[in-house]
Amino acid sequence: KVPMISFATTVFLSAFLLFQIQPIVAKMILPWFGGSSSVWSTCLVFFQAELLLGYLYVHLLHELLSPRRQNLVHGVLLLLSLATLPVIADPTWKDAAFESPTWSVLVVLASAVGMPYLLLSTTGPLMQAWYARSFASMMPYRLYALSNLASMLALLTYPLLVEPYFPVLQQAWTWSAAYVLFVLACLTSAWQSWKGVSSEREVAAETTSAAATARPSWRECLLWVGLAMTASILLLAITRHLTQDVAPVPFLWVLPLSIYLLSFILCFDAPRYYYRPGFLVALPMAFLALDQVVDGGSMPVPLLVALLSLSLFVFCMVCHGELVRRRPAVRHLTLFYLMLSIGGALGGSFVGLLAPAVFNAYFELPIGLFLCALLVIIVLWREIQPVWRWLLLVALFAYGYRLAGISASYVEDYRRVLRNFYGQLRVSDVDEEDLGIKRKILHGRINHGEQFISPEHRRQATAYYCEKSGVGQALQSLSGEKPRKIGVLGLGAGTLATYGRQGDEMRMYEINEQVLDLARNDFSYLGDSAARIVPVLGDGRLMLEREPIQNFDLLAIDAFSGDSIPTHLLTIEAMRAYLRHMQRNGILAVHITNRYLDLRPVVAAAAQQLGMTALVVDFEPEHGERFCRHSVWALIVQNDRQAGLLTAIHQAETLKPRPGFTAWTDGFSNLLGILK
Repeated sequence: KVPMISFATTVFLSAFLLFQIQPIVAKMILPWFGGSSSVWSTCLVFFQAELLLGYLYVHLLHELLSPRRQNLVHGVLLLLSLATLPVIADPTWKDAAFESPTWSVLVVLASAVGMPYLLLSTTGPLMQAWYARSFASMMPYRLYALSNLASMLALLTYPLLVEPYFPVLQQAWTWSAAYVLFVLACLTSAWQSWKGVSSEREVAAETTSAAATARPSWRECLLWVGLAMTASILLLAITRHLTQDVAPVPFLWVLPLSIYLLSFILCFDAPRYYYRPGFLVALPMAFLALDQVVDGGSMPVPLLVALLSLSLFVFCMVCHGELVRRRPAVRHLTLFYLMLSIGGALGGSFVGLLAPAVFNAYFELPIGLFLCALLVIIVLWREIQPVWRWLLLVALFAYGYRLAGISASYVEDYRRVLRNFYGQLRVSDVDEEDLGIKRKILHGRINHGEQFISPEHRRQATAYYCEKSGVGQALQSLSGEKPRKIGVLGLGAGTLATYGRQGDEMRMYEINEQVLDLARNDFSYLGDSAARIVPVLGDGRLMLEREPIQNFDLLAIDAFSGDSIPTHLLTIEAMRAYLRHMQRNGILAVHITNRYLDLRPVVAAAAQQLGMTALVVDFEPEHGERFCRHSVWALIVQNDRQAGLLTAIHQAETLKPRPGFTAWTDGFSNLLGILK
């Protein structure tokens, strides 16, 4: 039993560490690269590519080397990997981030965690192959279920037990210590495997095994790749839908990934959990249920989350259940896992890299649904009667036609539809009758600015920036005849430019060049402004850290990602960077309107630690108000300005810190603590 425990411990530790390091290192470098979803997407592609390399290494090791030579080679690499610890990213890459962010993220990840992550990724299939060699009478696939269980535990414990209590550097050092324990466990398993095969019977065992099982055909390998790729596409597409269009809560990505891993656990631990007739009946029901979601229909958020989660579970159980039904003999186990990793990497690359570059809308979800239906028909083709084959083909073409119509609706009736690494942008015109056409810019489903096009209303500030909002009143409170200097992080439609006066300078920082293009060509706020408008393309915080002191009278932080401000713009380090550019009596205005997160404690704690005062203006427009939306702005000022602003700004209140709330830093933030 001791050798069995050794293999199980090694597999569990490797999978747990594999999923713990992903959020740790991604969070570590997030402030260096703009804090946007593009950083996470690039990290995901890197980790999937590393996983593929790991599985390829295991397959070649298994095919080309004798069992004992496998033990020696892998043992040496494990010991060499200890020289790369601790897993801490090199901060010198921060300066090179702007020139080529995607390449820089990949290089930083490779230098910080490349070798340890690669060896961790090899452990699952390698331990299963060694386990099968040492215990010929026992199937190794249950170790894969154990691996996925550990992955799910790592995924769930990070946001609940690790991130809220430990700074990111402490997390990295603790992970590095745990990696040393993993290396010791893996070396122990290698020694057990060494003893499990005598040198006299190595060649005979390999020859007998090879003769007893035929190599899977390329058609079968392609089917493995297709099933794994489809599950990966649906996982990432539904995760994007949940986190951006439904409820952009940062932790909601945990739910679909947990469902994905749960399907692996159930299917590989005991194939009986995949009751094929039941899931094949549930599959068309999941397609029909998701039809309303894909079509852009509205429903209560809890119901929508439940519907997406249940549908994803059915899709993953079918894809992974069919994979388990078609798994090969143990002799070709490494080839099987290599094909699975290729499929996962292809799915991740399609959603994370190819789709943003090729599509102008989120077409990957309809594509994933159609692929799932197609692959099920391919799997069943030889098992069903000809009449059912034709009926299924007719149903497939009908479903494809429906999905094509839904995909077309994503871009119809919009003035402009754009998409890149930072998400999808749409510009729509709505007829407001007496006020004329109102033009809106949407990021996902979140309104990022609007303007009435008619000449009499086009210079009117609207939405979260109207004259009664916190930032609107703050700008109007800047008295005096001297020209003002105003900074804005996050351009949107450029609404704040309407407050510019003759002689003023307004520096507009925007990370997404497509937003700047829309603000210039589809909206007229920038062109109509009396102020001198200076657009600065790049992440606002990083640009400010590099620029000479600007002496802003007011700096507005309004850089939204979905419905929330990127966390790296709310840390103590970020606030210090902003204040470096402020006049002593200047106002730092932070837009904290949010449906799901209460950002008040974050701003209050930062202001307190910096020795300043934070005011909050929670403005709710009256019924029938056409130019304003509900908005919450926090105004951070020197203590001696508090009394004057409380008098000058209607509905302003002093924002008191929450007892026991820890201010955010680049190394520590607790999003769970501010969920509404």
